[in-house]
Amino acid sequence: MNTRQPSPGTPRKKYTIHAGPHALQLGTRTQLMAIVNMTPDSFSGDGCLAAGGDAVRKAVGRVRRFIQEGADIIDVGGESSRPGARRISAREEINRVVPLIRELSRRVKIPVSVDTYKPLVARHALDAGATIVNNIMGAKPDPGFLRMVCRYNAAVVLMHMRGTPRTMQKNIRYRDVVREITAALKKSIEKCLEIGIKSDKIIIDPGIGFGKTVEHNLEIIRRLRCFEALKCPVLIGTSRKSFIGKLLHVDQTRRLEGSLATVAASILNGAHIVRVHDVRPTKQVAVMTDAIMNGR
Repeated sequence: MNTRQPSPGTPRKKYTIHAGPHALQLGTRTQLMAIVNMTPDSFSGDGCLAAGGDAVRKAVGRVRRFIQEGADIIDVGGESSRPGARRISAREEINRVVPLIRELSRRVKIPVSVDTYKPLVARHALDAGATIVNNIMGAKPDPGFLRMVCRYNAAVVLMHMRGTPRTMQKNIRYRDVVREITAALKKSIEKCLEIGIKSDKIIIDPGIGFGKTVEHNLEIIRRLRCFEALKCPVLIGTSRKSFIGKLLHVDQTRRLEGSLATVAASILNGAHIVRVHDVRPTKQVAVMTDAIMNGR
C-alpha cells in the first residue's frame, strides 16, 4: 500500500457518502460533526445530563444552535470514552440517547449519528432515526454489528483504538503509528465490504487520543494524507482533547484556540469531516481553510 504523504493543501479527493436518505458531498467543503454528549461525565464538561433538568429539551436547544452555526451532522453519544471512563450497560445508554435521537429525527433535516460500539444501542438508535453509526471500536468491529448496519442502509465511521477506554492509554507502543493504523483500518474496510456495506457508506477516523501519545497525535495530523491510500473520506476529532491541554498547559475549558489550530492543520492535510464541540468558531476556520485550499 502506498502511504507516501502528498503535499499539505493539495485538493482533497471527493466522495459522496450515503447515510439513509442523506447524501453527504465531501471534499470541496469541510463538513462539521457537532458533538452532543448525553452523559453526566463528559471529559469536556458539556454533558447534557450533568446539570439535571430536562436533558432532551436542553439537548434539542443545543442542536438547534449548532445547526444555525453551521453543523452538518449531529453526533449523539451516551457513554463517555475518556481515558478510564466507567462502562455503562446497553440499557442505560439506550435510555440516554434514543429519546433525543427520536426527537431529532422529527425536527432536523441533517444526518444524526449515534456514537456507540454496542450492537443493541446501535439498533435502537437506528430504529429511532439515526443514519450513521460512529463506532470507536471500528478498527476491530463485530461482524454482527456490521451486518446490522448494512441492513439499515446506514453509514459507518470506523475509528482506530487500541484496547478500551479504560486501558487505551497504558503501554502505548507503535513502530510506525500511521502505518499500523492504516493497516488496521484497511482490514476493517475489507470486512465491511465482504459483509455488504458499500464503499459509499464508509468513513474512517484514525482515533486521535485513543491509545496514542501526544507525539503520536501530532504525527497523525501531520501525516493525515497517508490515509488517502484507503480510498475513504477521513473524519478527525481533536476538539478539546488532552494532548492540546498538555502542549498548551491548559484545562479543557481553555482549549478552543488549540482545537482550532488542529482543525486547520487537519483540513490542510486532507480531513473531510471534523468532529467538534465549538461549532461557530470551527465553521469560520473551516471556511477560511477551505478557501485557501480551493483557491477561492
